[in-house]
Amino acid sequence: MLLSVSDLAVARGGVTVLEGMTFGVAAGQALILRGPNGAGKTTLLRTLAGLQPAVAGAVSVPPEAMAYAAHADGIKAVLTVAENLEFWAAVHGTRGIGAALEAMDLVGLRNRRGAHLSAGQKRRLGLARLLVTGRPVWLLDEPTVSLDVASVALFAGVVRGHLAGGGAALIATHVDLGLGEAVVLDLSAFKARAAAGTGAFDEAFG
Repeated sequence: MLLSVSDLAVARGGVTVLEGMTFGVAAGQALILRGPNGAGKTTLLRTLAGLQPAVAGAVSVPPEAMAYAAHADGIKAVLTVAENLEFWAAVHGTRGIGAALEAMDLVGLRNRRGAHLSAGQKRRLGLARLLVTGRPVWLLDEPTVSLDVASVALFAGVVRGHLAGGGAALIATHVDLGLGEAVVLDLSAFKARAAAGTGAFDEAFG
C-alpha cells in the first residue's frame, strides 16, 4: 500500500466529524471520496496531507510521497505559466516542465502571466503542478471545479496516466472521471456521533 489509514478520526472546528476510518490505497489505485456537503471530505484530505492533526488513529505513507491539490490553485499572479511550474519544480527538486505543459494543454499559454488567466486556465495550471512534484500519492479536492468538459476529460487522462505509472489518487469529486476500477468510499458511514445534530457545513470548510 502506498497509503494506509488505521482507525482514523478527524475534526473540523474542534468537533470530530469522521471516526473509525480504516482503508488503504495501493499503487495504481484511485479512491473516490463521496458524501454530502459537510461530510468531511476536505477535512479528511487536509488531515492526510498533514495540514492539521488527526484526532485519533494513524496514517502510514512513505516520506514526501503526497501532493495535495486544494480548492485554491496556488498560482503566483506575477509569474508566467512556465515560471509558476518552474517554481514548483524547484520546490520539489524536480526538473522539466514540458510534460506538464503538454498534459494540461498549457503550451500556448506558457508565457502568459497568472493574473491574465481565466478561471479554467488557472485551474489547469494548478493541476499541472501535480505533474512536477514527482510524488506518487495525489490528494485531490474537487479538482474539476472551473473546468469545461474538454478540460475535465484532459485531466481524467492525466490521472489515468498517473495510475498507470504506479501512482495513487484520493479524489473528492462528484464527477465521473472514467477511472474504471476506482473504489468509492462513502464517508457517511464514518460520521462521528459527536457531529450528529451540528448541522451541515459548507464543503469548502468540510
